[in-house]
Order: sequence, then structure tokens, then C-alpha cells
Amino acid sequence: MTVSPVKGPHPAGEGARSGPARPGLLLLFLCLADLMVVLDATIVNVALPSMKSGLGMTQTDLQWVVNGYALVFGGFLMLGGRLGDLFGRKRLFLIGVVLFTAASVVNGFAEDAVVLIVGRCLQGLAGALIAPTGLSIINTSFTDTSMRTKALGAWGTIAAAGGALGLLLGGVLSTALSWHWIFFINVPIGVVILLGSRLIPNSRSREEDPSVDYAGAVTLTGGLLLLVLALSHGESWGWTSARTLGCAGAALLLLALFLVASVHSRSPIVRLGIFRIRTLAVADLVLLMLTSGIFSMFFFSSLYLQDVLNYSPFRAGLAFLPAAIGVMVGATLAQPVVNRLGPVAVGTAGLAIGAVGMLLLARLPDEGDYAGGLLPGLLTLSIGLGLAFVPVTLLATSGVPEQDAGLASGLYQTVQEIGGAIGLAVLSALATRRAAEELDGASAGDAAAQVAAQVAGFRTAFLGGAVALLAGAVVFAALLRKRHVAPVMEQAAKSDVQPA
Repeated sequence: MTVSPVKGPHPAGEGARSGPARPGLLLLFLCLADLMVVLDATIVNVALPSMKSGLGMTQTDLQWVVNGYALVFGGFLMLGGRLGDLFGRKRLFLIGVVLFTAASVVNGFAEDAVVLIVGRCLQGLAGALIAPTGLSIINTSFTDTSMRTKALGAWGTIAAAGGALGLLLGGVLSTALSWHWIFFINVPIGVVILLGSRLIPNSRSREEDPSVDYAGAVTLTGGLLLLVLALSHGESWGWTSARTLGCAGAALLLLALFLVASVHSRSPIVRLGIFRIRTLAVADLVLLMLTSGIFSMFFFSSLYLQDVLNYSPFRAGLAFLPAAIGVMVGATLAQPVVNRLGPVAVGTAGLAIGAVGMLLLARLPDEGDYAGGLLPGLLTLSIGLGLAFVPVTLLATSGVPEQDAGLASGLYQTVQEIGGAIGLAVLSALATRRAAEELDGASAGDAAAQVAAQVAGFRTAFLGGAVALLAGAVVFAALLRKRHVAPVMEQAAKSDVQPA
């Protein structure tokens, strides 16, 4: 799930004007690009079993189909926004659309795992150019408050609904055609956006110091990639092997260099002083724990539906619709309750309910049915997530100085992607180990034993997700008090753009 919180006034800069000549068409093209980026975060989940059989991929390979996109997208997201500010938002936006479309073609024709994973990383890089620049174009083009609010509402709706639509569309395309078409579908979308590019106004920031923290972006993304590589392959390589320790050591070195670069850069990609804002720091930490469970839920639930219950990709996509509805129900309930009970109480309750849903998933039977096995956990978890996301988003993106509004929103999106990628790597490693333990001593041809081992791994991953959500609830309740959140609630009450 990807939510795009946006607060504060539109950025001033060259090219800002009273409004676009054809606002409806401009918004359509920008939202199409946003939809393309959001869809590809989830559209692969339902197609994973088809990719696994078609390309002979392992479960670790499948992780990288998801994580390669998420890590590169999250790692370069803030750099993409900065480059757009300095070198022209339209230029960077269109470069991102071209790269995303080309990478989708590469993925569609991929015949081995390496090509597919590299293509997914390229899509993530392109998405990191599209998402922040598209949002900036809306803010600089729709200068009328009413028009801008409606435009941001449309953008936020696409971001919230795109994840669920991706699951359904992935199932439809994989069943009716093949998994290759979940990538080919991006080509006509990209072409339509490029054909309408003349309607997209260009703008850039006027700054006396146009420095860019390239070192920060490269060291952050490289460090995270190596960290996830060590976590995801540690089981097969051996946790004390030279490769695992080497990747982990290099990851820590690069992340340390990122911190050094952030301290010494004139214009750091992440200004570390923002974490002195207690509500933002705690909310981002909780978001890290929250998203680690979401990625694993979609990943392992999709495998369970198709590998164990023998669902087609289309039927598996439909099976996730109640989860999408549950998130919307939870979010709808949360908005008025947050004002009455406060964000900490609602967020803590949502995380606890989500953990209960994960615990229900951790009781999946080897041979169960959807209604009695998977659905209760999915519904409980999704309602909890909807309740939790509203207050976490509010605290992560509010209560900051106006000049830091963009940084807070960028951090929010980055933490979502990084938390999901790291969580999936850790929980997949736990699942792989548990499955191997269950298979120890079983004959190679024992299909029932293999299914039982696979489901045992899924249960372990869901249990780990429950622990992460419970930890988030404890952190939220323990580190935030009413006096901490009161200024945030006052600011949100005055804002004409509510976080979604």
C-alpha cells in the first residue's frame, strides 16, 4: 500500500501561475503516471507463482521482484524530487515516464530471473522520478486553493486505490494472457502520457545554492540493497559465510557514509535534524514496523492461495478485494475517531487489531479453504491497518515547519518502501528456514510433506509480522503522550488538505 500525504502551500518557483490551461487533461495525465507507479508495487504479487514456474525462480528470487522495485524507488525518491526542483520538473517527469515504459518492455520480454529483477530495479528508479515530480507539478500548477485540493484529492485516491487495483489487474492479466502482460500494460499508458506532454507545464525552483546530495542518495540506496541482500540470502549462503558477512559489512559502511554525507552536505537528501520532531520520528519508526508486515501479508498470502489452495491468478486477485474494502472501512472509521480519542489511542488500537489478524493468518491449515482459513485474518488485519494508517500518516507528515513539509512527505514514502523491503527479506528468511526444518527427513517425492513445510514457513512469517505490529503498538503508546500530539492536531484542524 502506498499513501501520498501532502501538506503545506504549493512550492514557489519559476513557472508557477494562476492555473493550467486545461486542468482536467493535465490532472488526467499526471494521475495516469501515478497509477502506473502505484500499480507496479502490487501487480506482481498475484503473478509471483506464474513467474516462479515460468522462469524457474526460487522464493528468494521472487523476493527481489518485489524488493528490487521497492528499495530503489524508496532510496532515490527524495533525490528524484530534488532533481526535478533544480533541473525542471517536467523534464524529470518525462524522463521517468520513458524509463518506466522501457523497463516495462524489458520485464515483459524477460526470460530469466536476472533480467526481470534488473528491470524491476529500473522501474523503481523511474518511479522515484515520476512520483515526486508529478506531485510538485500539481502543487505548482494548481495555485487556486480549491482546485489544488481537488487535484491532490484525486492524486491521493489513485495512490490509495491503486494497490488494490494492482492485485485484481495482475490476476486478470495473468489468467487471460500471461504474467508478461502485467508489464506490457504500462506501455500504452506511458505512450498516452508522452502524447499529452505538451500540456504539462515546466517549473523549477529558484535557489542560490543548487547543490544535490548525490552521495547521500547512492550510499543510502546501496547500503539498503546490500543489507536486504544479506538478510534474504543469509539462510542459503550461511549466516557466518564470507558472502553474508561481506554484504552486511559493506551495507553498514555505506549507511555510515550516508550519515556522514548527510551531516556535511550543504543540501542533504535527508536533513537529520528533522528527527528531533518527536511525533515525526516515532511515527516513521512505527511506519517501518507496520509496512514490514504488509509486504509479507500480500507476498505469502498470494503464494498460499495459488500454491496451496490452487487458485488461478484471477481468483487470487479477487480474493484480496475484501482486504482492500477492510482498509477503506478502517480508514473511514479512523478519521472522526482520531479527532475524538486522539491519534495515539486510535493508532495503537489499529496496530493491535492488525496483529490479531496476523495471528489468525499464523494459524492457516495445510489444507484449508479461503472462507474459513484466510479470509478472517485478512479482514481483521486490513481493518486494523486502515485504523492505524490514518493517525500514523497524520503524525508523520504534520507538525513540521512549512519548509520541511516536502521532506516529511518524502520521508514517509521512503520509510514505507524500505520498511516493506526489509520486513519481507527478514520474514522470508524465517519462512525458508522453517520450511527446511519441516522437510528435513521427508522424501523428495512426498508432495503432502512439501505443502505442509511450505505452509509452516508461511505461518512463521505471519507470526513474525504479528510481532512487528505489536512492537509498533508498544512504541506508539510508550513514546507519545497527549502533550506531544496536541500541536499536530491543532495544525491539522487548520489545514485545508487532510492526510489520507
